[in-house]
Amino acid sequence: MQRDIVKRAFLVAAAMLALGAPLSRARAQEDPTALAKKTQNPVGDLISLPFQFNFNTGGGFGDATFYNLNFQPVVPIKLSPKWNVIARTIVPFVSLPGATPADRVRGIGDIQEQLFLSPAQPGGLIWGLGAAFSFPTATNDAVRTGTWAAGPNVVLLTMTGPWVLGALANQLWTYHDEGGAPEVNQFLVQPFINYNFGVGWALSTAPIITANWDAPDGEQWTVPVGLGLTRTTQFQGRPMSIGVQYYHNVEHPSGAAANQLRFALSLLFPSGPKPARR
Repeated sequence: MQRDIVKRAFLVAAAMLALGAPLSRARAQEDPTALAKKTQNPVGDLISLPFQFNFNTGGGFGDATFYNLNFQPVVPIKLSPKWNVIARTIVPFVSLPGATPADRVRGIGDIQEQLFLSPAQPGGLIWGLGAAFSFPTATNDAVRTGTWAAGPNVVLLTMTGPWVLGALANQLWTYHDEGGAPEVNQFLVQPFINYNFGVGWALSTAPIITANWDAPDGEQWTVPVGLGLTRTTQFQGRPMSIGVQYYHNVEHPSGAAANQLRFALSLLFPSGPKPARR
């Protein structure tokens, strides 16, 4: 059943990658490669509504599938002619396997907010610095932490020719806990490498590497390795980015998945950052 879902999702993504019409300068006001590079910049002046579908299997899940959908709206806010604030919200929906298909556990996980202060006119090295927050919004005991957490957030990247290279990192610590629930002490780094080879197509990798510092030795790290293909295109006149990636966790806790198939769909609104309210 779960394998059928993954196969269908893969076919849908492949069809969208193949059938999307390339962007034109006249309709999108930007060439597709330039817009693709903006989507690959976490602190770019581009409003986007990304949906990330993750199918996690193997490892501690065996033949079962742990499904995770992240809705990640990104909104740049213009503070001044020199500075922008980029707000990135991550709303996770999770579906965990049970003893039978009818026993699957579903719900919203803890919502995160990431804020970056970034120069409006960056140089060769593009950067953003700010804070990340995690709120105890989970609706199911299987994913509930009961923890309010916060910590520093940073992103660095550069664009050279067809390449977009960089990394995003943050560390979350618990500053308030309801008690009786696991506290948060987690490090995350997401390196990203994109090679843009024309008309909106790009070869990309963006593994999410995490460390739970409170876990026992040998159970702390999750380290994925993989690759994927993305395309910046349009559908019914709406610019969008579509991608499919596969990752294998070369290091992971015993109860975690070993493989991840990721589909991403981002609706793009290339109109620049919104001015801050005064």
